[in-house]
Amino acid sequence: MSRRLFACFRGKKPSSSTTKPVSGNNSAAVSADVPAGDGPVLVQLFSSQGCKTSPAAEMLMSRLGRGDFDAQIRGGEDGSGSGSPAMVLVFHVDYWDYKGWKDPYGSSQWTVRQKAYVEALNLDTMFTPQLVVQGRSQLNENEEETLLKSISEAPRFASPAFKASFQRPTSETLQVSLTGALRTKVDGDGLDIMVALYETGLVTDCERGENEGRMLSNDYVVRKMEKMCTVKDVTAKKSVSGTAHFTLWDGFNSSKCGVVVFLQNSSLHIFGTQSFKLPDEI
Repeated sequence: MSRRLFACFRGKKPSSSTTKPVSGNNSAAVSADVPAGDGPVLVQLFSSQGCKTSPAAEMLMSRLGRGDFDAQIRGGEDGSGSGSPAMVLVFHVDYWDYKGWKDPYGSSQWTVRQKAYVEALNLDTMFTPQLVVQGRSQLNENEEETLLKSISEAPRFASPAFKASFQRPTSETLQVSLTGALRTKVDGDGLDIMVALYETGLVTDCERGENEGRMLSNDYVVRKMEKMCTVKDVTAKKSVSGTAHFTLWDGFNSSKCGVVVFLQNSSLHIFGTQSFKLPDEI
């Protein structure tokens, strides 16, 4: 549905990893085994529970995230290959709330991010659902074949090789510390290291608005996202480290959540993505 534009980690197939407790309460470290070769393509969906056509796109993202289309993206029969070919993040915007249903996961922060893509991609409208592939192309339809073709044709980059440590300084906060090589050379223009905390398995009984009476299912919903740091003039092998801090929401359940780390430039192009599932100890 269309609306005019306003004037320094639990996914389907995270990197295989080992977890061990570290000193302190509610702390754990994750050492990820990052596959060789190109990493996954990041697919971002801008969506809203207040938009009638968004649930179909959400279902498509759930299937993409759990690997239903891996074989088709790779062009093979068995879906074999190193790692997952696609990674999903879903951003719920807030500008459909006026229709009578306030999206419980909607945020003006994600509306601002979508507006930045609208400007970067030289579009003249904001709409939901909108799919952005690797930060470079966008789709405004729920066509499975078109999306898979866009993912197959998108540029791919090596995943960062971060090791992560997770800590709960308080019951309301989560701290994510990363150390490792970006595996991508960064020039003087720099790249931002973004850390997104997402939640899956969300079910909402929509009582009003365009989806009134529907039971809505949402996966890979970004609940929090922070810029860990900006890096410049860094070789692919140089180690980088930083920490992101998140304030958690009521009902936070680590078994339903994961973290995605990705590199983006000032035009929001993506240059590498890595995922972590949250340790059971957190």
